[in-house]
Amino acid sequence: MLRPRIIPCLLIDRGGLVKTQFFKNPKYVGDPINAVKIFNEKEADELIVLDISATKNSQSPNYNLIEKLAAECRMPLCYGGGVSSINQVSRLIDMGVEKVAVSSAAITQPTLINEMVKAVGSQSVVVVLDIFKKKSLFSTNYQLCSHNCKKFYNTDPFLFLKKCQMAGAGEILINSVNDDGLMKGYDLNLVSKVKSLAKIPITFLGGVGSLHHIEKLINYFGVVGAAAGSLFVFKGKYRAVLINYPTFQEKIEICSKALEVYNRNLETLK
Repeated sequence: MLRPRIIPCLLIDRGGLVKTQFFKNPKYVGDPINAVKIFNEKEADELIVLDISATKNSQSPNYNLIEKLAAECRMPLCYGGGVSSINQVSRLIDMGVEKVAVSSAAITQPTLINEMVKAVGSQSVVVVLDIFKKKSLFSTNYQLCSHNCKKFYNTDPFLFLKKCQMAGAGEILINSVNDDGLMKGYDLNLVSKVKSLAKIPITFLGGVGSLHHIEKLINYFGVVGAAAGSLFVFKGKYRAVLINYPTFQEKIEICSKALEVYNRNLETLK
């Protein structure tokens, strides 16, 4: 039976593990290989690794580092950053990466998603939608962006989500860039918009500061991927660097309790 997934998201910048706010001022927080070893011990559900310098600097994936990460990782590994061709996708899968994530390339190359699906299967294709909230006095508009929120597109993010599903993507990662590093919780308004469109597995990223935030997401969405960065690399109000993850029992309790609330709400709506 499908169940919610609680997923650490590691940001890589020039080979080091970093954390950002609004994709700015990356703070070095350690060695990514060491972080993977700790998440292995803590039995994380899955791991997302995003190289935030690769696409920005027009670089290919750092295959040397990815090979080491994949060899060390004992959980499903999703990698994104600098991926723009089928050859790169196939090489990453051959290295042991289970899922390959694409962002800007999926927007600028309309056939790429379908080509990836044909090459490696939909279960290995993740499309990352970096979504920026543009607020005015009376409304909030959502806009697609990439290159660490430096490049913006006129494409409607929700129409593009539909296109990704139709093209055969196996999963969509929704990244709320305005909430990056704030640790104040997921954007539930954005979650609501995505929920009505979702036909495939969805993972949300951006803003998580506590396990309660993850519980609220599952309460609202049900079976979902709950990804977080700061929550799993910082500890305490002073943000001391400490790799952490809920115990198996904590994870089961959070997911079971939250799904009960979700299912109860569904019954109420019937």
